[in-house]
Amino acid sequence: MRRIAAAALAALAPAAFAQGAPVATLPRAEVVGTTPVAGIGLPKDQIPANVQTARSADMDRSHALDLSDFMSRRLGGVHVNEVQNNPFQPDVNFRGFTASPLLGTPQGLSVYVDGVRMNQPFGDVVSWDLIPRGAIASITLMPGSNPLFGLNTLGGALSVATKDGLTYPGSSVQVSAGSHGRVALEFESGGSRADGLDWYVNGNRFHERGWRQASPTDVSQLFAKVGFKSADTRLALSAALADNTLIGNGMQEQRLLAADRASVYTSPDRTANRSAMLNLEARHSLDNAFSLSGNAYYRRIRTSTLNGDVNDEALGQAIYQPNANEQAALTGAGYSGFPTSGADAGNTPFPTWRCIANALLNDEPAELCNAVLNTTRTRQANYGVAGQLNWDGMLAGRSHVVVIGAALDISRVAFTQGSELGFLNPDRSVSGVGAFGDGVSGGSIDGEPYDTRVDLSARTRTWSVFATDTLALNDQTHLTLSGRYNRTAVTNRDAILPGGGPGSLDGDHVFGRFNPAIGLTWSPSNLIGGYLGYNIGSRAPSAIELGCADPANPCKLPNSFAGDPPLKQVVTRTLEAGLRGGVAEQFTWNLGVFRADNRDDILFVADNQAGFGYFKNFGKTRRQGLEAGASVRAAAGLNIGFNYTYLDATYRSAETVDGSANSSNDAAAAGFPGHEGTIAIEPGNRIPLIPRQILKLFADYQPSPAWTLGADLSAVGSSFARGNENNRHQPDGVYYLGNGRNPGYAVLNLSVDYRPTPRWSVFVQVNNVFDRHYASAAQLGATAFDANGNFRARPLPADANGDWPLLNSTFYAPGAPRSVRVGVKYAFGG
Repeated sequence: MRRIAAAALAALAPAAFAQGAPVATLPRAEVVGTTPVAGIGLPKDQIPANVQTARSADMDRSHALDLSDFMSRRLGGVHVNEVQNNPFQPDVNFRGFTASPLLGTPQGLSVYVDGVRMNQPFGDVVSWDLIPRGAIASITLMPGSNPLFGLNTLGGALSVATKDGLTYPGSSVQVSAGSHGRVALEFESGGSRADGLDWYVNGNRFHERGWRQASPTDVSQLFAKVGFKSADTRLALSAALADNTLIGNGMQEQRLLAADRASVYTSPDRTANRSAMLNLEARHSLDNAFSLSGNAYYRRIRTSTLNGDVNDEALGQAIYQPNANEQAALTGAGYSGFPTSGADAGNTPFPTWRCIANALLNDEPAELCNAVLNTTRTRQANYGVAGQLNWDGMLAGRSHVVVIGAALDISRVAFTQGSELGFLNPDRSVSGVGAFGDGVSGGSIDGEPYDTRVDLSARTRTWSVFATDTLALNDQTHLTLSGRYNRTAVTNRDAILPGGGPGSLDGDHVFGRFNPAIGLTWSPSNLIGGYLGYNIGSRAPSAIELGCADPANPCKLPNSFAGDPPLKQVVTRTLEAGLRGGVAEQFTWNLGVFRADNRDDILFVADNQAGFGYFKNFGKTRRQGLEAGASVRAAAGLNIGFNYTYLDATYRSAETVDGSANSSNDAAAAGFPGHEGTIAIEPGNRIPLIPRQILKLFADYQPSPAWTLGADLSAVGSSFARGNENNRHQPDGVYYLGNGRNPGYAVLNLSVDYRPTPRWSVFVQVNNVFDRHYASAAQLGATAFDANGNFRARPLPADANGDWPLLNSTFYAPGAPRSVRVGVKYAFGG
């Protein structure tokens, strides 16, 4: 594009000056990368999809906390589920597909930073806290199952480009503070020299105590890049470091949430991420038509988690006070003050002394302890290389933009897990008692070993070849043909039960597939254009899914695995069409429709709120809908716009899944409510946690060069809760509480920026201006507490068979209340 513009201006300039006329100005064209690795790119109106882009300045104006926050507020079709309830750990959803940091969530979006795939090898999860917002130069959200972006591109691909010293010279320091103990320090500095050397560095230190109980967050990020540029070559070596501790205490049961929105169900729920990444990018122009580009990277991630949960084995059990032997064990260990009565205490607050005593005696404490501490450690190392040949030239009288490339990605994962039995404290935190669920040191249930240990190593190797050609049929019409072949080999090795067989995690799996795409664009003028595209994408099952795929041996994520019957690849076929146009820099608009069909979708079929279940292939699911958007930039300094999405996400195959917390399960229908049971999904049932309507409104107004006012509103429609996949749950007020839905909500954010001098700027950001009480996600599950927050092993009377039913309720992920943040920024040197 630059060569074309320069040639056109050079041709026009002599004649223009000779005649005394002004030099012609070419219209601005936005170029979008069509592969993860930076290559030749295409004008946006030649992409057969509704591509969305944003630049660093857009994110700065929004004062978004991180990349996921910006996307949820400004990009069409995007919303978040704050299941973990930490600001850096959201589930980001686009067109009903998800990129989540939580194991067990069906992943359907691929994420790249400078060509490096950010979906982690273990579970394809995306840790948003490892992407430094301040270092982002631009983002591109490519919708659909575009095969050029590789595995896991089912609903879309997010490509992030980082800053460098050539385009972001100068330095700045920003300090901000706000509600809930939030403080942050950010800095960046970049520059270049005449000999072609350039550099850039960005750092961020963030802390908050959190608005919920026991929910602090600490984030430390550092990004640096050094580059060299000559007439034909560009080299850049970047490094990214992160050291983050995130406390996200998850969903809360509806009665406890109504009593105190800041309360937590149990704690702690801590995730610690340590990450280091090196990435070498290279681009070289061979001549005016051909160029080479590629990258090589190494990435290491260490993640540890500590989760305090209710011990489900304690629910419904008859609990007694310590007997003589147990009292003696307690006394010998230095404990005192324990009860001496032997009366049945099954429906009184849970006695911790019997749990401790049985741990000391190594005598089946599992169902006597009402809590458990689950710990995991994950070590991931992945590295790879990608390269492509780019050609922009003429063939047979027609213009072609061709990219041919290949990629290799290798990863090694080591995962360990353990569980320690414990008891709930009055504040619902968990204390361990030294009894571990390993089948050796006292862990058992009804005399059977209670072994939740996992020691799994996995290796994944994926190689790919891909190609794309955008052919100009005429000046207004372009045809794009693309394809990619992926071959993935996954090797699992179990250190506890090696050699295969029942219960072993050993397995060797190979998946290969070629995915094509075709698209057509038509742009008769800047005011209107159209596109039509059909593409196919896929993803191979990850090591964690292959290790938890046996319905006879359900697992508890991320805490244990079972055997691994083979799973099939997920294949998504997307068809979309639309119109778009506008006047560059003044007015843009778009209107489109899409349909994405998933076959053999991999779903985690859970049996209750605690997460027991297994992965399985589901026949078919569908996401379809309509997208519309527009933005207007007025001469008076006003910029306004909207994005609207209508999304219909449904199951298209019949299936039977566990629905123990659902009032319509088969046990309740047989006259035994509150007991484990299954529910039947029918074609047409809506997929949980996916709203039908999403509306984004935004406005920026600059009354003077020194002042800027901003506002954005996100309105999200209602959705069904997890566990209500058949959409039939109805509360009865006795065994089942809550309607199994997440109500719709709307949140307004305001900002004011003041820049008294070119160097100094001040901002005030107010989120959730009207302090709306809302939830971004919901889930059905058994609750272990009464309305006052007291633990009850037997909350309900025994049924006709003498069994003890469970009390089930709706859990919600509460949204953050109103918050205010104030910041000061000083820029210098550029």
